[in-house]
Amino acid sequence: MRDFNDLPANHFINTIINEDLKSGRYGDRVHTRFPPEPNGYLHIGHAKAIFVDFGTAQEYSGLCNLRMDDTNPAKEDVEYVDAIKEDIHWLGYDWGDRFYYASDYFERMYDCAVSLIKKGLAYVCQLSPDQFREMRGDLSHPAVSPYRDRPIEESLDLFARMRQGEFENGAMTLRAKIDLASPNFNMRDPVIYRINHQTHHRTGDTWCIYPMYDFAHPLEDAFEEVTHSLCTLEFEDHRPLYEWVIENCDVPCRSRQIEFARLGITNTVMSKRKLRRLVEEGFVCGWDDPRMPTLAGMRRRGYPAAAIRNFCAGIGVAKSNSTVEFAQLEHCVREELNTSADRAMAILDPLKVVITSFPEDHSELLPAENNPELPERGTRELSFSREVYIEREDFMEEPVKGFRRLIPGGEVRLKYAYIIRCDEVIKDENGNIVELHCSHDPNSRSGEDTSGKKVKGTIQWVDAKTAVPVELRLYDLLFTKANPDDVEEGQEFTDFINPDSLTIPENALLEAGLAKAEVGVPYQFLRTGYFVKDKDSREGNIVFNRVVSLKSSWKK
Repeated sequence: MRDFNDLPANHFINTIINEDLKSGRYGDRVHTRFPPEPNGYLHIGHAKAIFVDFGTAQEYSGLCNLRMDDTNPAKEDVEYVDAIKEDIHWLGYDWGDRFYYASDYFERMYDCAVSLIKKGLAYVCQLSPDQFREMRGDLSHPAVSPYRDRPIEESLDLFARMRQGEFENGAMTLRAKIDLASPNFNMRDPVIYRINHQTHHRTGDTWCIYPMYDFAHPLEDAFEEVTHSLCTLEFEDHRPLYEWVIENCDVPCRSRQIEFARLGITNTVMSKRKLRRLVEEGFVCGWDDPRMPTLAGMRRRGYPAAAIRNFCAGIGVAKSNSTVEFAQLEHCVREELNTSADRAMAILDPLKVVITSFPEDHSELLPAENNPELPERGTRELSFSREVYIEREDFMEEPVKGFRRLIPGGEVRLKYAYIIRCDEVIKDENGNIVELHCSHDPNSRSGEDTSGKKVKGTIQWVDAKTAVPVELRLYDLLFTKANPDDVEEGQEFTDFINPDSLTIPENALLEAGLAKAEVGVPYQFLRTGYFVKDKDSREGNIVFNRVVSLKSSWKK
């Protein structure tokens, strides 16, 4: 027996479920579902729905089904089914043996439609799509259908012949007989079946009529005995139709629909149609491009699943739509990576440093902490020799006030190594700095420093002998506009794509040990950002993606 004094109470969905449990509406059960359409990849907006659907079931020790809503064969594909499964598992959720397809129920849905016709609650309508729109009416005028009073036997015959494939696409539909004058247009005798002569990814050519989502969805929930059908706010006006279908069909459960606010994030788009355009028109390099808001793209970019779960938990569950700053998501990513990512050094814009006081043809191995936050991660060894590379921006010939890195005649510490002094600046014929000649204090080795010197700056470096070239992909926001969906006449959302959403430094170098890093394992490159090795990496061509920069522009 459930303890009613120990029920979750974080938001309004909990309140509704708690009331249902106390009243015994569904006995002791809490059963949810996540029903994506397999016509594209899941995005960060779906992550919130997954968090709510699966998370609610977990809160109540209940069940959550995964169901592919494959009622429209036009753009559905097995590729998307597999990707959806992978994304949900990556986020940390599982559906056990409760994996279903809407197409599992096509015969049962057809039988429900036939029963509605027999009850006088559905009829075959022969209005063309254009005529349907013209006769839909407005708030002052009801919709019209000259076929509304068609005899039951005639509708039964035509519906059976629709199934047999006698008619072309658009020739006929099956409409629910509800209320042509309803102020809710979803209730104005909505279409519940349409003809679509297209091969289905699972049922092949068995069917040429398919149920509409608003008819199929409540039936699927009821067939699976889902108690609480949690969906986003745009389905609120569809709830009366959801309830009408369940009320008038012979189903084993009277499932309850509850709507919550969908997730909006600045500088991105969530529409699958628009995301598909970005892919198909070559604005990005596939559904898993790290600039995409898809879960596949975020996983490839290096976002931890825990950070996305924390982000969804942080924004909460509300009844009103709102837009969240992209920086808030990045903040969650940084918080997760700060403790989990090992440290390493990479140089984006190399400047050669010759340490003239260091013996030629000599190298040392220096210990370096893998993660100061987690001492148990131990140390790694860095090769150090006479020539190293530092970041060009870490040297300033004419320093500005407050500059604490390397300057002519000044000293800095090379991280984990020695204190060096800049003795000479070497330039080419055009006056460009090509290398620095420095000297080191042999008594200043990190961890064994007996020099007594105090320097204000510490900079990163890589050993010229062992450093490996690396392709660093530096990602930024995909759109320059906070709301790329908000366009004026003559504009398209693609007009606001950020031309600098991907930049790649030409001569970047990486400390040698990371050549064998595993794909997807995060590292913090000192003062540069968090990075993961990309799947494009090949022998002789190492690729790392920047997950996020070190500095956050968002505050709690």
